[in-house]
Amino acid sequence: MESDASTSPRRRSTSCYSDSGDSSCSEPFSECGSDDLSFTPAAAAGIHRLLLSCAAEASEDAISSLVAELESPSPSLDSLRRAAMELRLLAKHNPDNRVRIAAAGGVRPLVRLLSHADPLLQEHGVTALLNLSICDENKAIIVEAGAIRPLVHALKSAASPAARENAACALLRLSQLDGAAAAAIGRAGAIPLLVSLLETGGARGKKDAATALCSGARENRQRAVEAGAVRPLLDLMADPESGMVDKAAYVLHSLVGSGEGRAAAVEEGGIPVLVEMVEVGSSRQKEIATLSLLQICEDNAVYRTMVARQGAIPPLVALSQSSSARPKLKTKAESLIEILRQPRSPSLRAARPTAVVAAE
Repeated sequence: MESDASTSPRRRSTSCYSDSGDSSCSEPFSECGSDDLSFTPAAAAGIHRLLLSCAAEASEDAISSLVAELESPSPSLDSLRRAAMELRLLAKHNPDNRVRIAAAGGVRPLVRLLSHADPLLQEHGVTALLNLSICDENKAIIVEAGAIRPLVHALKSAASPAARENAACALLRLSQLDGAAAAAIGRAGAIPLLVSLLETGGARGKKDAATALCSGARENRQRAVEAGAVRPLLDLMADPESGMVDKAAYVLHSLVGSGEGRAAAVEEGGIPVLVEMVEVGSSRQKEIATLSLLQICEDNAVYRTMVARQGAIPPLVALSQSSSARPKLKTKAESLIEILRQPRSPSLRAARPTAVVAAE
């Protein structure tokens, strides 16, 4: 955090911020992606029949047979791959299958696959658990089976990018179980890895990482600040092409709820980004930016000075007078205007008499 927000403006002459298709960013827990299983054309032709069969309900006996294959004392690699892939696909396509797989004891052998040396088996295990976690009833079973640490390990070191992104998504779903699960995910070391995925992952990985960073335990949001999450969030907010302006703004808002988060946002140049969002963003973006600026300014006169100098008052006045703005947003804009018009920092007030004498 070496940049000075007062000397390194990040505002750009954009006409509008917009996200391409991310309609759930205003919610704390958006649905992350699920199983994007893909094959080469030749492989796809060979597996087409399997895909069709997995779209239907599987019998309890068929599922038990697949679970038994995973638990066999000396299975071949091919048999493990096939059983894991079938369970993965069964859990992807049919809600009842997710319940049946968990009831048949399939969770623990899938968790064990996360530590397997074979990258494909690891990917099947991660993604099967992700698909099982879509069912709320399975989340506690997956946590109780000891999946959190192996999933964090897969997030860190899985050979397949798909496995790493699916591990992030699975952790996101498990963090929604309760505060204890979310805290355990943070203690297992997931937060710095999610920040890294936010910086370098693919589009889906970034979205899942961002959502996971603001979910669950308060201590995880603190860890996110310490791991440097503010910088990539601001980069995404300042880039309409990222498709993540709304989501990143929401996550930043969750982080500036703490003093450390507010300090990081200011030090990383967040004030110009937020002010520009109030000025030219969508209605949703104007609202979340106003709320974030309100949190930043409420208890800090120095920050109020920085926000006012950045030109926040005119767009806030326009927002408070807009006929299309929600009443709640108008009230928040008016509150922020009132705060910004309060006396500025003590150091600036003390400097004024000297300046007047010098001018005279």
